[in-house]
Amino acid sequence: MKLSNIISSLLTCCAVLAFDTGELQAQTIYRVVGPDGKVTFSDKPPPDAAKATATTASGKAIGTSENLLPYELRQVVNRYPVTLYSAVPCAPCNAGRLLLQGRGIPFTEYTVNTPDDTEALQRISGDDSLPFLTIGGQKIKGYSEDEWIQFLNAANYPAASLLPANYRSPPSKPLVSVQKPAAAPSPADAKTGTEAKTVASRPAPAPATNPSNPTGIKF
Repeated sequence: MKLSNIISSLLTCCAVLAFDTGELQAQTIYRVVGPDGKVTFSDKPPPDAAKATATTASGKAIGTSENLLPYELRQVVNRYPVTLYSAVPCAPCNAGRLLLQGRGIPFTEYTVNTPDDTEALQRISGDDSLPFLTIGGQKIKGYSEDEWIQFLNAANYPAASLLPANYRSPPSKPLVSVQKPAAAPSPADAKTGTEAKTVASRPAPAPATNPSNPTGIKF
């Protein structure tokens, strides 16, 4: 066989291999959790997309807000989760929300709009002033841009947003959710209209410290 033919054959094989490798890397694998908790993997989208997490062939998860966070940001969020307590209307609450969103800080937001919400807020923060922000175990009452930035910096949150373009913040929810009794109420409950009330729990404070913190804030 001529040398030119050998070289041509080798180039063809390399091209086919490169194409197959690229196709494998781009392939999407779906992680499906069944009703019994059994996990299976498939290259076909499941009927119920809400129960599946899409991953690449290398195993990197995609398709959910939590999994879309970059590794560096995800580590900070896990150690020092951010929670905002707000109300409508509330101009300082809006300013604080815009600060978090503009900096790309993932956060959970609870609204305080009812007497039950206000009572729950007083148990959590000590008073009923809004906005109220928690970063890990730190509690920050009221809105001060400089103070919020200092605490976010001390927790090692990135100064500029690292969120991917397709990230979507979770919607806000009431601090106290009212749930009707599942079972038939007793005559006494029926007369008083008893309802079960659930107060959203705050994330447990993180005991770790940040030795590089220039502000001296301890978490």
